[in-house]
Amino acid sequence: MSTTERRSRIEALGAFLPAGSQTNEELRAEAPGLGDADVERITGIAERRVHDPDPAAGEDSFGMALAAARDCLAASRHRAADLDVVISASITRVKDGSRFHFEPSFAGMLAGELGARPGVLSFDVSNACAGMMTGVWLLDRMIRSGAVRSGMVVSGEQATRVARTAARELTDSYDPQFASLSVGDSAAAVILDESSDPADRIHYIELMTCSEYSHLCMGMPSDRGQGIALYTDNKKMHDRNRLKLWPRFHEDFLAKHGHRFADEEFDYVIHHQVGTRFIDYVNQTAEAEFGTPMPASLQVVERFGNTATTSHFLTLREHLRGNADLRGNADLRGNADLRGNAHPDQARSGARYLMVPAASGVVTGALSATITNARV
Repeated sequence: MSTTERRSRIEALGAFLPAGSQTNEELRAEAPGLGDADVERITGIAERRVHDPDPAAGEDSFGMALAAARDCLAASRHRAADLDVVISASITRVKDGSRFHFEPSFAGMLAGELGARPGVLSFDVSNACAGMMTGVWLLDRMIRSGAVRSGMVVSGEQATRVARTAARELTDSYDPQFASLSVGDSAAAVILDESSDPADRIHYIELMTCSEYSHLCMGMPSDRGQGIALYTDNKKMHDRNRLKLWPRFHEDFLAKHGHRFADEEFDYVIHHQVGTRFIDYVNQTAEAEFGTPMPASLQVVERFGNTATTSHFLTLREHLRGNADLRGNADLRGNADLRGNAHPDQARSGARYLMVPAASGVVTGALSATITNARV
């Protein structure tokens, strides 16, 4: 690899979390079909953030994305006018209260609201819960090619819309809408620019789609009533063979470059925030496949739920701000109350991070980055 090859880095992170929250007991009151099913035991999620449905609150998908983008710019060295591209990755494209938008693009509207220069490149991407990761993949390639110098990837998710449908319609914990009860609302934004330091860069980001499993998690209008619904075959989605897709893909990628997983010396891994049991199961499967212990696992799913496209970057931002829960290593497993800022390596400068998507499609892959100067 040429030493003069352009590379990207994570320059700044921003987020927005609605003030409203919902506990499992509050959720149970809205979901008579749950019976005595223990949502926290099954998912590990204690509560999730919930948007204010009042249009004046500005907590639709667009409003939350705009707030996260502004938060990111407030931390960044860059101004909106410096950005060469804005990429939006929202699944739920809700604006003006409850209107679902396809055009004009969220990215174009966000760029205008942020004060980006006229004619700045902007576009939306849609790749289920791997949307932000896909946007970062595209932006990384654009920076590497020299097409742009900096850009933003942003997403706002009103995910609890599917939870409300599920609460009305599910019949028991085996219902295909049960996974919808794990979601939470949020927004996240990340700015990438060109790296000049190996200790502050994205080393690689690679994604893979296995369409064989695309039918296992589908979002669509409800087949039982009004509203949007998410139907998930949890058993098959979390089957061990399905979970082996990431470590085998990653192992093959590293082998082509003469590396093994242990050689990467990751300090932290961030999985898609589906639930605590899912994250533990993925780490156990990966340890068996790679034949080496996994790095410390970062997660915020207990407090925020599954926040769809934003989950990896929300978790990373919370970690860098010193607010993330740490689990995953043998000495940390089961300690759901262990706060990350009590860990001696919390947000250590120059740490190496691995982000692993797990999205409907099925999409998996790996993002490897060393982070030294990211602003939050």
